[in-house]
Amino acid sequence: MKSKVPRLMISATGSNSGKTTVTSAILKAIAFKGKRPAAFKAGPDYIDPMFHSSIIKVPSRNLDIFMMGENNCRYVLCKNSRNADISVIEGVMGYYDGIGQGTSCSSYELAAALDCPVVLVINPVSMAVSVAAIIEGFKNFREKSNIRGVILNGVSDGMYEYYKKIIQVNTGIMVYGYMPTLENCRLESRHLGLVTAEEVGSLEAIIEELGHQAVKSVDLEGLYELAKSACLIEYDEPSVPFIGKTKIAVAWDKAFCFYYQDNLELLEEMGAEIVKFSPLNDKKLPEGTGGLYIGGGYPELYMEVLSENKLMLNHIKEKVSAGLPTFAECGGFMYLLDSFTGREGKVYSLSGAIEGSSYMTESLKRFGYITLTSQVDNLMCKAGETINGHEFHYSDSTNNGQSFLASKPESDRSWNAVTADSTKFAGYPHINFMGNISFAENFMKKAVEYEKSEKNEG
Repeated sequence: MKSKVPRLMISATGSNSGKTTVTSAILKAIAFKGKRPAAFKAGPDYIDPMFHSSIIKVPSRNLDIFMMGENNCRYVLCKNSRNADISVIEGVMGYYDGIGQGTSCSSYELAAALDCPVVLVINPVSMAVSVAAIIEGFKNFREKSNIRGVILNGVSDGMYEYYKKIIQVNTGIMVYGYMPTLENCRLESRHLGLVTAEEVGSLEAIIEELGHQAVKSVDLEGLYELAKSACLIEYDEPSVPFIGKTKIAVAWDKAFCFYYQDNLELLEEMGAEIVKFSPLNDKKLPEGTGGLYIGGGYPELYMEVLSENKLMLNHIKEKVSAGLPTFAECGGFMYLLDSFTGREGKVYSLSGAIEGSSYMTESLKRFGYITLTSQVDNLMCKAGETINGHEFHYSDSTNNGQSFLASKPESDRSWNAVTADSTKFAGYPHINFMGNISFAENFMKKAVEYEKSEKNEG
């Protein structure tokens, strides 16, 4: 299939260059101008898409070559750009930064796979003509870099004209405007990313100000014309079977909010009714639940409330132990363990559906992409089957599981991970079902069977 998608990528020379702020400002400004944007995030990050979604009021999506493959990245982009005037993709890390010491799975490789024009965010403060050298270097580092313009971040109106002249005289590359430093519009960081959109109390006001600033100082029409210059995208639509009707209970509150939108929609395409519940506030799972999905998030911040909600903890333990098909990632895995120990040493009792305890550490554990190879037949797959995923967590566990072997790409590092059997998959790794749709199929088959058996017994 072929599709015409006006699109561009907002990338940068490195992390902490202001990609998220600039992308958020542009998305809001596009909406102010009466156009319909679609938003995407390169890589596995959960938090930036939350910000995008809060701005455009429709779900933002991840585009991750490692976890989804090039074709499915193109498919997801095209599918979710059908009602949009322009699609904006926020890059990850520095433009060329990929796995290990190469460009594999970098923003650059995603832009190449999508044949997507790229606008580089750069902060030129404390530089003069050197900013042109940096831009020229990035533009020419690869034969087809797709870098078609820059946006300057952290500069004043007066200095913008100074830098713009330097850049255009020395590189010939288009400068599409600038964003000044707005002290009241800072998006704070936590762990690996921003605090969640829901936690930023003044988010709406911040985004409004960013959007109004972008209307004044970013060449939105120029960006729109650049996006329209992108050629047709060709892709194959993946086969998604209908499995049957069932309810999938999805943990959704401040503690558990890390989900790939495509994971949820794949389950829906297969027949699932997604029913959200709160481990913080609810007392039991929704009636008629055929499967349980507990994603990641920041449960360590809400342990007091989670551990005090004994009715929910006991109910989940009872259901999981009785064979309710359960898929739990990272924070969800922690919730299913016996207990959690915070940095202050306090121990919090949890569900006990899986033996073991988790605890906070002082450093990041097992960060990055992995390939998971099943060692046993289980809920999601047969022994020997694989799926790509990633880990990022500051906690660790006394029982990380033995059901899968996790291997780092372009490395000889590997470790055991995930507790999995015929009815559950629980561990620190995050996975995107677009990387192996059969995982979602198998989960749904078990959920449909379980719901039918529960009805028959009832």
